[in-house]
Amino acid sequence: MASAEERVQTADAEAEAPPPKLSDLLDSGWKLYEELEKSNEPTNSDSVQVKISRGIKQLEEATRMVSQLDLFSRNEDLEEVSTTDLKFLLLPALLAALVMKQVGVAQRLERVQKARLHFLNFLRRCKDYNISSFHLPREAQDTEGTSSRAENDTPSPTHQVQPDLITMATQRQAKIERYKQQKQMEQKLAELRALVDGGSVDEEVMREFYLLQVRRWITLALEEIESIDQEVQILKRMPALNQAPVQKPRRAPMKPFILTKDAVQARVFGAGYPSLPTMTVDDWYEQHRMRGCLPDQGIPQSTVDVDAEEREKEEKERKEEEDDEEALQKARDWDNWKDTHRRGYGNRQNMG
Repeated sequence: MASAEERVQTADAEAEAPPPKLSDLLDSGWKLYEELEKSNEPTNSDSVQVKISRGIKQLEEATRMVSQLDLFSRNEDLEEVSTTDLKFLLLPALLAALVMKQVGVAQRLERVQKARLHFLNFLRRCKDYNISSFHLPREAQDTEGTSSRAENDTPSPTHQVQPDLITMATQRQAKIERYKQQKQMEQKLAELRALVDGGSVDEEVMREFYLLQVRRWITLALEEIESIDQEVQILKRMPALNQAPVQKPRRAPMKPFILTKDAVQARVFGAGYPSLPTMTVDDWYEQHRMRGCLPDQGIPQSTVDVDAEEREKEEKERKEEEDDEEALQKARDWDNWKDTHRRGYGNRQNMG
């Protein structure tokens, strides 16, 4: 265990430690992003999210330092930017890429909009230096305004279909060109990275390496902004983000009840289980029958007699269907008697 003197020396050393250099902050954040891209660990795991948060803080600190130093200006050309400063052009793009890796449904809309801003700042700076030829995406509010105007306006179908087809064809061709350029740049970057990692390369090779990295990220940023614009439209329609969850009022729990033998016993001992025995269904029925509280009590006798005759008839038919020997014998005897005696035989009443 460290002594008090050693702990004081360690604290003094940390207090006197110089702040991290701008180059170290960028290299650390850049390296962390590349490690996450190659990792098979789930993005929503705690360890990955901790790394992402640390990388975002490093790149944000580096961005503030670049802004304080005024490394880039819209009044200078690309040739005027030193080779060592070229890599700092990547700061907004790397920061946006890490922000996109953060998870959380509730904060998703805010984060993708923040990432879009970083990507747009990166593309705007690259456009100022004319590093590559591309169309700068619209601002977020311009896109929303255009969509709202498009919803309000209802042009005729003949004027609407043709421009959409032209736009779709243009976007498709641009994607194909960007894909081809990206494949070529990745192949060239792999060759240059081997030289850079090996060390002892001249300034010209380093400059070409950084410029290729910037052009590669221009392609990635354009694709990411297109995906973000589609995701924003979906997120704005999600009710879970626009409305606070409504808590339903909790219902009071139902109190258990039992059937007691009489009201006096319930008043003396109470009606709580398990202090009292419950009443069986037969006891309950017999008790209510004696009180005349059952639904079938009070029915007219004629209706009861009809029901009894019907039940007797049904019982007779059932016995015959089940081949009851006694019922079958009676039926046979009756049929034989009817065969030998005409209708009304033996009735000698009221005869002259």
